[in-house]
Amino acid sequence: MNSHAPKLLDLLRQRIRLMGYSIRTETAYVKWIKRFILFHGKRHPKEMGKPEIESFLSHLALKNKVAASTQNQAFCAIIFLYKHLIRQELPDEINAFRAKTPIRLPVVLSREETNRVIDIMTGLYQVMAIVMYGSGLRVQECISLRVKDVDFEMDQIVVRNGKGKVDRVTVFPDRIKAPLKNILKRGKLLHENDLSDGYGRVYLPYALARKYKNADREWGWQYVFPSHKISKDPRSGRMMRHHMHVSSIQRATNKAVKIAKILKPAGCHTFRHCFATHLLEDGYDIRTIQELLGHKDVSTTMIYTHVLNKGGKAVRSPADR
Repeated sequence: MNSHAPKLLDLLRQRIRLMGYSIRTETAYVKWIKRFILFHGKRHPKEMGKPEIESFLSHLALKNKVAASTQNQAFCAIIFLYKHLIRQELPDEINAFRAKTPIRLPVVLSREETNRVIDIMTGLYQVMAIVMYGSGLRVQECISLRVKDVDFEMDQIVVRNGKGKVDRVTVFPDRIKAPLKNILKRGKLLHENDLSDGYGRVYLPYALARKYKNADREWGWQYVFPSHKISKDPRSGRMMRHHMHVSSIQRATNKAVKIAKILKPAGCHTFRHCFATHLLEDGYDIRTIQELLGHKDVSTTMIYTHVLNKGGKAVRSPADR
C-alpha cells in the first residue's frame, strides 16, 4: 500500500481541484481518505467496498464519538473517492451506525444586542460584521467576497459558490456602502503596488484559471478583504495575496461579544441567524428569506420561526392571559 498511497492521494487532490472544490474541502477529504486507508491496514480502496466503509464509519461514531457532521464529512470524502476517482459504484445503502444529529435552535441576539456588538467592533471587522448581519452571509462567504461581486449599481451583493456550490444574490446594506468604497479604494492601491512589485495574482478556481489566463491579476477578481501579507498558494505554489484569515474576524467578534457582556454563545454565524430572524420579525415571507440565505430546502429556513415562536402568528403564553 505504501507505493499506492502517495499516488492515490495526489490523484485525489488533482480531481478535487479540477472540480473546483475549496482548499478546505481538499484538506479534509485527503485527511479522511488517509484515515480510511490506515484504518484498514493500508489496503487500496479498490480492494475494499461496503463492509469496510460501514466498519470505518461505525468506528468513528462508536469509538471516536465524533459529531454527526464530522462523520458525514468522512462519508462524503469516501463517496467522492469512489465516484470521481476510482469510478466504482457503491451500494445505495451504507448501513453504518450513524452519529446522532443534535437538534438545536440557533443562537439569536436581539436587535439591541446585535448593534451593541457591532458598535464595539472597529474598522474592517466592523464592516465585515455588518456584511454578515445585513446581508446574511456566512463568515467564509464574507471573507471570500470578490470586488466584482459587490455591485453598487445593481444595489446587491452576489455570493459565488456558496454552500452546496450555489450562487445567490442578497441585499446590500446602505450602512456599509460608503465604508466599503473606502476599503475598495485602499485595496486598489494595494493591488497596484503588488502588480508593480511583480505580484498581484489571486487564487481562481482551476477551471477559471485555465479559461481566463490573466484574470487572476485583474482588479475585479481581487478579494474585498485582502490579507495583510503575500503568501504562497498551497495549490499552485505561486506567491499571492489571499483573503483575510477567518480566525481574525472570529477573534474580533468573540472579543466584542465579551465586552458587550452578552452571555449567549454568540459568534460570527450568529449574525446570519439574526439576519433571518429579524427579517421574519419585520414581516418578510419565509420563501424570500430562504432565497437570501441560499437554503436548498425551506424546512431549513423554518427553524427561525421556532426561534420567534411563530407559526403563522405569534403564540402568547397562557400564563400572560
